[in-house]
Amino acid sequence: MSKKIRVAVIFGGRSSEHSISCISAGSVLRALDRTKYDVVPIGITKSGTWVLESDDADRLTIQNGVFPEVDSTNPTVLFTADPSATQLVVQSGASEVLDQVDVAFPVLHGPWGEDGTIQGLLELAGIPYVGSGVFASAAAMDKAHLKAMMKSAGLPIGSYEVISNAQWVNDQAGCLAHIQALGLPVFVKPCRAGSSVGISKVKSHNELTAAIETARMHDPKVIVEASIENAREIECGVLGTPTGPKASVCAEIIVRDGHEFYDFEAKYVDDSVELSVPADLNPALHERLRDLAIQAFLAMDGEGLARVDMFVTGEDVVINEINTMPGFTPISMYPRMWAETGLDYPALVDALVQDALRRGVGLR
Repeated sequence: MSKKIRVAVIFGGRSSEHSISCISAGSVLRALDRTKYDVVPIGITKSGTWVLESDDADRLTIQNGVFPEVDSTNPTVLFTADPSATQLVVQSGASEVLDQVDVAFPVLHGPWGEDGTIQGLLELAGIPYVGSGVFASAAAMDKAHLKAMMKSAGLPIGSYEVISNAQWVNDQAGCLAHIQALGLPVFVKPCRAGSSVGISKVKSHNELTAAIETARMHDPKVIVEASIENAREIECGVLGTPTGPKASVCAEIIVRDGHEFYDFEAKYVDDSVELSVPADLNPALHERLRDLAIQAFLAMDGEGLARVDMFVTGEDVVINEINTMPGFTPISMYPRMWAETGLDYPALVDALVQDALRRGVGLR
C-alpha cells in the first residue's frame, strides 16, 4: 500500500474569529477521506500556543449555545521551520516526532492566520498549504489595501476612507471631517477583521466616534465605507485549478427583519438570513459577476480559494471584499455555492488539498 498523505489541519488562532475557525475545521476534519489522508489536527489557542488537538469533529460545534475553543490542556506542538525536516514535534513529557507532514490546511480566519502570517511560516518550513500565498493573504485581509488593488486593476469599488491609528490619536476632528464627505449612512469596520465583528452601520454623524472606537477594539486601523443602499449582496466562490481559477455559481444573502446588515448574530447565532443558492439573476448578469470574481482573484494574485463578495444595484456592481479563507462548514456559503456548481463538500476539500500539493511552495 502506498503511504497516506499526511495533512495538518490547523485551526483556532488568536483572532476574534477563533471559534468560527474551530467550527470550520470540524467540518474539514469530518470530510477528509481517511483512506487517503492521515490527519493531524493542530489547534492554536487564543493566547497563541500550538497544541495537538483531538481528532473529534463533533467537539468543534456549537453546543447548547456555547462556541467551541481549542483545548489549551492538550500537548504542546513545536513547529520546526526546517525545509529538510518538515516535522512537527509534539511535547508530552518526552518529545515525540511525528512523521513528515506533506501538506497543511490552515482553516484560520482573521489576523494571525488568514493574513499571510502562517502562510509565511509554512513557506519557510517548506510545507505546501491550502489557500493563497503570503502577499495575497495579507492584502485581502486588509480591506484598504484590497480596495486599492481592485481600483488599480480597473475593477469597481465603493467610496471609502481609512483611519490609521496615528491619524485618530492625533486628529480626530480631521478624521471625522473626511468621513462626513462620504455622506450617510456609512459602515465603520475594523480594517483587518472578519465575521462582521466590530462593524457598525452609522446613520448619524453623532454616532461616528462611538462606532470608530468599537471598531478600534478589534483593530487600530479602521475603514469607513459609504453604504450602498438597497443593494443585493451577491457572493461567488473561486477555486484554483491546474488550468486556472474557476468560478462557482453565485449566491445571494437576504437579511430578514431585525438586522440592519449581515452581522455576526445573523451569520452564526439566529436564523435571520436566507441564503439563496444560486442567486436569482438574469443569465448575462450572473456570468458577468462570475467573470468579475475571477478578475478580482487574479488581480490580488490569489491561489487556492476565495469568496468574492459584491453589491449589486440593478446592473451596477461593486466589489466589497475578498475572503481567502471563507467560512467552511457544509452550510457556509462557499461550500454551498460549489455544491450547487457540482462539487460536493468532501470533493471540494480534496480538490483544495490536491491543489496545494500541486502548487508546492516558493516562487510560482
